[in-house]
Order: sequence, then structure tokens, then C-alpha cells
Amino acid sequence: MLECVINISEGGNPSLLQSLSTALGSDLLDLHSDADHNRSVFTLAGTDAARVLAREALKMFDISQHDGVHPRVGIVDVVPFVALEPSTFDDAIAARNEFAKFASEELGVPCFLYGPERTLPYIRKHAFVDLLPDYGPANPHPNAGAMCVGARPILVAYNIWLKDSTLQTAKEICKQLRSDSVRTLGLQVGPSAQVSMNLIAPEITGPMAVYDAVAALAPVDRAELVGLVPARVLAEIPRARWAELDLSNEKKLSVQYIVFKLMKNSVKVRAKLTDSELRSFVVVLCKKNEEIE
Repeated sequence: MLECVINISEGGNPSLLQSLSTALGSDLLDLHSDADHNRSVFTLAGTDAARVLAREALKMFDISQHDGVHPRVGIVDVVPFVALEPSTFDDAIAARNEFAKFASEELGVPCFLYGPERTLPYIRKHAFVDLLPDYGPANPHPNAGAMCVGARPILVAYNIWLKDSTLQTAKEICKQLRSDSVRTLGLQVGPSAQVSMNLIAPEITGPMAVYDAVAALAPVDRAELVGLVPARVLAEIPRARWAELDLSNEKKLSVQYIVFKLMKNSVKVRAKLTDSELRSFVVVLCKKNEEIE
């Protein structure tokens, strides 16, 4: 099973984002939008929905009109494929390459690959400067820009908003937190400074660890989980701290959760199952013991 976590360079138009969500149907697992970042993160099940989202987003939005604090190279900015059991990283690589071929040939958008070849930060720094696209035209599409299409392990996108702190403070904190398992970016988001992070090895350094590290350096206003958190990572965090860390069972990523979401709009209706009955059915189907919340 593959997950695709597409980042769209649009976060301030609720009606158009709702239209995109409707087009994705039950393949949409989660949507997180931020008007200041002017960015939305769509967590999708499988690979087909990624193509639907890309087509529709390019019809709706224009990168030349975009304004936001988050770095970007295009409207459909980042398209990472993530392997969930029983899929393998090779499956994610294959899905990545097939999507890049589709986007370049059918949509005319240049695509940069990341994964084993290079990192996403490397693309952001070098795209169209001394790095040409792996697929598609050599120049950005006038309305769509370019796409970064990747294959990666599960990560956690996590933001911490600082209280009464400057952008310089956020950047200093980022320097101290940055490591092989944590990527950081200090941003000014409206009136507040933010430490924006990708926890690329969340089993090693998870939300609680980075929250406490930031809190030791500056007053924290609030935390923000972007997307979903792996069930095994959530299980290691005391439930008493979930609210403070912006965590919940509704934001838990597991194979059973994905199957539940995919089946809810079809099996439940036809078989007239309650949510509880459907959860029990999915647990048996997946042959797992993990509870679906």
C-alpha cells in the first residue's frame, strides 16, 4: 500500500480546496491548509488520486499569482510517495517515476526527482540554476512552475509557534535542532515566528522530543501537526500530552486507518455496517491487533 502526501501551493481559498477534496473522494485521508504559508497538504491513499489532484489543481491555480512564506517551485509543489506495509521502497520509487512521466508528458510540467538521488532541500536550492529537471521541459511551466516528485520513508511534518519571539530567535533554534533526523526552517508567519520541521526519523526524534527541545530555548505558543502521525510514534507518547502536542487518534496513520477510510464510503453503505462493526471487520481483514480509533 502506498501513501502520497501532496503539497499544493494554495492555502487561502477554502471553496476551491473543498472542490479538490470532493474530487478525491474517499482516497483523501487528511487535508491540512494554512493561509499564511498559502499551502495545503493532501494525504492520499494509493496513486490514482495523485493524478486527479494534480490535474485539477493546475486548472485552478497559477504559480505566478502565488504569495506565501513557504518555499516552493510550483503549484503542485511536492509529490512524495511513501511505502506502507506490505509495499516496499522499490514500489514507492516505481510510483514516483510513473507519476513524473505522467506529469511531464500529459501536463507539460517539469519534474525533479528526490529520494536516493538527492534530497528535497537540494532541489530547492539548485532547481533551474545548476540542476535540470529529470523529466519534462528544461524551463518552468508559466502557470504551474515545476514539481518535486519523491520517494521517502514516513516522516512527520511539525510546526511550533513561538510566543513573543523574533524570526531571528526561530532561526537560531532551527540551527540547534537541525540534525540527520530533523530538518528545520525558521519562518515569520503573520505576526508570529515559527519553527517548521520535518521529522524524517520520527521513531528516533518525534514530536514530543522536538517540542521539549524548543520549549527549553524559548516560550512556546502552540504546536501544529501537519498531516498524520504514524501509529507506532503516537503510541510512545503519553496520552496526557497529546493535546499540548496537537496529537490525537484522529491524526493517527496506520494501514487499518487507511483501509477503514477507503471502505467507509462503499462497504458501510452497502452492508449497512456501523462504524464500530466496520472497524472490527478491517482489523480482522488486516490481521492486525492495533486498534482503529
